[in-house]
Amino acid sequence: MNSAKNALALLAHPDDAEFTCAGTLALLCQRGWRIHIATMTPGQCGSKTLPPEEIAAVRRKEAASAAGILNARYHCLEREDFFVSNDRETKLAAVELVRRVKPDIVFVHSPSDYICDHEEASAIGRDAAFWAGVPNISTPDSEPLLNVPHLYYVDPMEGKDAFGERVVPSLLIDISEVIETKAQMLLRHSSQRDWLMEHHGMDEYTEAMKRMGSDRGDLVGRNFAEGFRQHLGHGYPQDDLLKANLERLAYLPNRSFA
Repeated sequence: MNSAKNALALLAHPDDAEFTCAGTLALLCQRGWRIHIATMTPGQCGSKTLPPEEIAAVRRKEAASAAGILNARYHCLEREDFFVSNDRETKLAAVELVRRVKPDIVFVHSPSDYICDHEEASAIGRDAAFWAGVPNISTPDSEPLLNVPHLYYVDPMEGKDAFGERVVPSLLIDISEVIETKAQMLLRHSSQRDWLMEHHGMDEYTEAMKRMGSDRGDLVGRNFAEGFRQHLGHGYPQDDLLKANLERLAYLPNRSFA
């Protein structure tokens, strides 16, 4: 019997996982977990020079290449940038994905973030984790889950909510040992890096990611960290599976679990 566990990062756009939780995914991969990275959209608005279909094709390949660093599988729900919506079709697509992956852990966006695509994706992912186990919701070629997965919110961009208030995670994972893996994954999204380098005159792409990781690392006295908050509402698992599997590297803000 294969006892390997599955982790699913179900986020809005290509490169969102690389900014928020790719370090933690890399650590889980090292421990034998199967990794899946999914996006709501292929990022068809991610260029000022290429039309939507062309940049979407480029970004799907980049996302798959980045996931491949972890021997992970990339999935896209084929929604549109700016139009991610918590509608019936999108919810069913998310439920079907969760049923096919059978994740033990699902990572989703913060409920409050800088754009609505992230916030909509957060609600869709949260609901998909719960409703994937309900038999009366029908999806083709996938069976209902037996258990609700553990659900974690990744940090919002720059660690602040839509009002600019600092979000303090309930759990931080020290990713210092895999920060270069995370950077290499992010660099596979070269269309976005090149676009930002053209406009900023510097490699702001990776530097922004590392600044965010360093800021979180400061909360626990480590070089780099990623922050999470676990969804603990009724019907969701109450034990901390992420902490249990990465305990040596898991911290509360300002104090170790050890």
